[in-house]
Amino acid sequence: MLRKEILSYVKKEYGTLSEHLWKSYPEYEVLRHALQPGEKKAKWYAIIMNVKRETLGLKGEGYVDILNVKCDPEMMDLLRMSEGYLPAYHMSKGNWITILLDGTVPLDNIKQLIDQSYCLTAGAKEKKKKVRFGPRDWIIPANPKYYDVIQAFEENEIIDWKQSSDVRVGDLIYMYVAAPYSALMYKCKAVEVDIPYHFESGDLTVKKVMKIQLLNKYEPDHMTFERMKKEYGIYAVRGPRSMPNSLKEELNAYEGEIGNHAKHN
Repeated sequence: MLRKEILSYVKKEYGTLSEHLWKSYPEYEVLRHALQPGEKKAKWYAIIMNVKRETLGLKGEGYVDILNVKCDPEMMDLLRMSEGYLPAYHMSKGNWITILLDGTVPLDNIKQLIDQSYCLTAGAKEKKKKVRFGPRDWIIPANPKYYDVIQAFEENEIIDWKQSSDVRVGDLIYMYVAAPYSALMYKCKAVEVDIPYHFESGDLTVKKVMKIQLLNKYEPDHMTFERMKKEYGIYAVRGPRSMPNSLKEELNAYEGEIGNHAKHN
């Protein structure tokens, strides 16, 4: 079932159709980037395989579906400490990781790692021409040390924010506010993007900004970093990242509870 969900996701998100490259391994499905001008072969960004459990050092008999993806080395050790992740099977263990497709790892987490692998293996031209289908949902960090986002939203419904390269008009942005809050605190919508801007201060350089509109606020103690890590597998928010559907659904339910409570008071 997870195999089917993954193939549906990459077709919708990246226009990828899987390839069966080996007659002797009909269950193996390779996921590639689109072939770019000047390239003879398109790069892989994932492969689904069906492997004996004992070959992977797992208990039990029979076969299990696995997914190999390229991974940020900073995340590799953390993931390997979690159930459902293994050193890459038949690929570089320093850059790739194996994910069990037996239901141990939530589909939302798998999609995030597929997105990361796609970006890590894409060429410069492809990153610029990356095709997207419909709006996306993002988690974007805000550091109060550099900018008082809380005060900004107290004073304005729409604020300027540093442009994240792949955010487009209509995308939803869930803003994670760093210490001392360390929590998801705002839900916004990108209403204008790619606005030329120039700012330099220390390590921070801003060349473009986007306008984001505040849609909802969350109490700092509701979706803390510890809860995000424990319940949704989000171990770091260092830059823009995809929003897990399960987390989005939880926040939507929370917004509904707040709305119902307001009506009765």
